[in-house]
Amino acid sequence: MKHVNEFVAGWPVWTQTMASAAALVLFAVLANVLIKRVILRLIDRVLIRLGLETGTVYLDPVARRFANVVPAIVVARGIAWIPRLPPGAISIGRNVAHAAIIVAVVLALSAALDGLNALYQRRPHAASRPIKGYLQVAKILLFGAATILVAAVLMDQSPLLLLSGLGAMAAVLMLVFKDTILSLVASVQLTSNDMLRVGDWIAAPQFDADGDVVDIALHTVKVQNFDKTITTIPTHRLIVEPFRNWRGMKETGARRIMRALLLDQTSVAFLSEDLETELAQFQALSPYLKDKGAQIARWNAELDDRGEAKINRRALTNIGTFRAYVDHYLASHPGLRSDMTRIVRQLAPSPEGLPLEVYCFADTSEWGAYEATQADIFDHLLAILPRFGLRLYQRPGGSDLRQRGAPHGSVNRQNEISTQPSEAISQ
Repeated sequence: MKHVNEFVAGWPVWTQTMASAAALVLFAVLANVLIKRVILRLIDRVLIRLGLETGTVYLDPVARRFANVVPAIVVARGIAWIPRLPPGAISIGRNVAHAAIIVAVVLALSAALDGLNALYQRRPHAASRPIKGYLQVAKILLFGAATILVAAVLMDQSPLLLLSGLGAMAAVLMLVFKDTILSLVASVQLTSNDMLRVGDWIAAPQFDADGDVVDIALHTVKVQNFDKTITTIPTHRLIVEPFRNWRGMKETGARRIMRALLLDQTSVAFLSEDLETELAQFQALSPYLKDKGAQIARWNAELDDRGEAKINRRALTNIGTFRAYVDHYLASHPGLRSDMTRIVRQLAPSPEGLPLEVYCFADTSEWGAYEATQADIFDHLLAILPRFGLRLYQRPGGSDLRQRGAPHGSVNRQNEISTQPSEAISQ
């Protein structure tokens, strides 16, 4: 060592300073490599042998960021040993090293919060009670405190001196962090009231959002729409503006069918004897026609006893009979829920016809199966409707107008809709 000092003493002053600084940097790099490449790997192997290999996924980022503290400590301790270095340079170098230590510790704590969130998301009820927003608030406070400490260290001043000046900046800070404060309050309300979870299907037309929630953060909620686009919604907007959450539908396992058949009102009529006899062959309609016919017969018999005019007599209608058939068909359909509301009702007539609405619930919430069940129901109803002497309302198209303007008898018979009953109708 003596020979080394004598050898170095013969160098020029600037050469001694540069060589010592290079040696300090090299020693810091070696310390960093030793920590990350050797010690941390040994720790990982020990955890794996103990059956805690999943722990390395969350601990490794934290440990690697904490390892950056070691070279900063080496620089902070060793910079004073560099010969001929001015005191001002030593002070600046030490302050920068201390600031680097603070930054490394804060980044390590931030990684620890990320690991905590990842561990929490493995819990079964994590989707209904996310903590990501709270952890982001903790990160904001953590980085805010780190900023004050780094500034105090670099300026070689007390942090309390900097904090005393924050009182005058309170209004500015409130303005800067307005969205953060609003988002924090909104996150607490969304979580405490269980209004939103990751995986929920929500619809918010004012944000052009209709899809599944994929992320709930402090400032934003990300929704993956069904066309695979991503809509980002400010968190506080979901408190002040309405949105629809379809979670209840998924949890119930049923989805509502609410669609109307628009009937041509001019096709509504009383049942003729021939049509009533034909419809009585339907197993679904036989009890209805028998009971309803008995009620009407008693009513008409009382009118006859009183000598009332025949115009006051009641009779079965094709639309009432069709409504009874639809209700029985829905009750016996295997793809519908029998324990939930089922209604077949008339809505108010309109220029587009008389709406006959079907209101029931499919025994599935899966989109494809739901659409298949709904289509199966209306396929059958549309096909069997002419058997009751009813017609659907449909606005005339170009071919209809051409046929109306064509000479009598020149209508293409292939375009005419047959109203004759088919021999076999699926029940």
